[in-house]
Amino acid sequence: MPSETLWEIAKAEVEKRSSGSEGDGLEIGEKSVFFIGSKNGGKTTIILRCLDRDEPPKPTLALEYTYGRRAKGHNVPKDIAHFWELGGGTSLLDLISIPITSDTLRTFSIVLVLDLSKPNDLWPTMENLLQATKNHVDKMIMKLGKTNSKAASEMRQKIWSNMQKNHPDRELVDPFLIPLVIIGSKYDIFQDFDSEKRKVICKTLRFVAHYHGASLMFTSKSEALLLKIRGVINQLAFGIDKSKSICVDQNKPLFITAGLDSLSQIGSPPVPDNDIGKLHAHSPMELWKKVYERVFPPKSIDMLKDTKDPARDPQYAESEVDEMRIQKDQELEQYKRSSSKSWKQIEFDS
Repeated sequence: MPSETLWEIAKAEVEKRSSGSEGDGLEIGEKSVFFIGSKNGGKTTIILRCLDRDEPPKPTLALEYTYGRRAKGHNVPKDIAHFWELGGGTSLLDLISIPITSDTLRTFSIVLVLDLSKPNDLWPTMENLLQATKNHVDKMIMKLGKTNSKAASEMRQKIWSNMQKNHPDRELVDPFLIPLVIIGSKYDIFQDFDSEKRKVICKTLRFVAHYHGASLMFTSKSEALLLKIRGVINQLAFGIDKSKSICVDQNKPLFITAGLDSLSQIGSPPVPDNDIGKLHAHSPMELWKKVYERVFPPKSIDMLKDTKDPARDPQYAESEVDEMRIQKDQELEQYKRSSSKSWKQIEFDS
């Protein structure tokens, strides 16, 4: 009988390591955390802090990957955490589909980082990223259900585990199908905002997080806050116990674990009672959006065009490649001009 090939040995080892896991062939010690959010919002800084890497953060080009390991104990394989980061704010939504597949879905968590210092950009950034991610996750759940209906059903049931069965809001919320954490960054700037503006931002983010079954917390460069965030990310990445602490005081950094908030505690949208009837909305989420945008109207610029062309970024300069790029650009412009002349000639002749 011929000896086993290296590929067969490796395949057998993976199957052996996966045999004691939950679900069908899913390795418990391997999870993924996907960071999305505001451009220059501090996603890289949080990742580096979680991995104990003392290095200055660099701008994220498009979609970046790194990983970390954590020892469970002696003579036990280390857990592995995969960290993905989407750059460019809302300009690269198509890249969300790359790391999240039907095969990896059950190991994924989403961390949405929102820049509190730019409240006018906050809602459109949050809305675009959450909608794009939710649409893709829903597609992957449907795809998973066709090959492994049990796993898909377990995922749908598990997401409700953060909320008690007798919670009064169970029929009023729509949790994300994979764990979601919303982080408000640059709290050090936000804390100097007018109290009424802080109230609108805090209540709005509490509603959005609660509706989506997400945890919500604020952070800054403060070591104490970063340590709290690190604990939350470690829970997602390595399965460490969740923190049960809670802070809903708008004068302090919010820290609310998924399932611990309620609509009664959040209250109604911060708008005078005689004005709320004038806001025509088809859902609670739309009502909160209208109230928020009355205070922080979104900028008129197209946010999707906010990212610079990476090919022209000096930090990625390559002389030979750049020279060829210039040549091709010139050829393209010449082709456009010649094509335009040809079409004009055709129109004239006709």
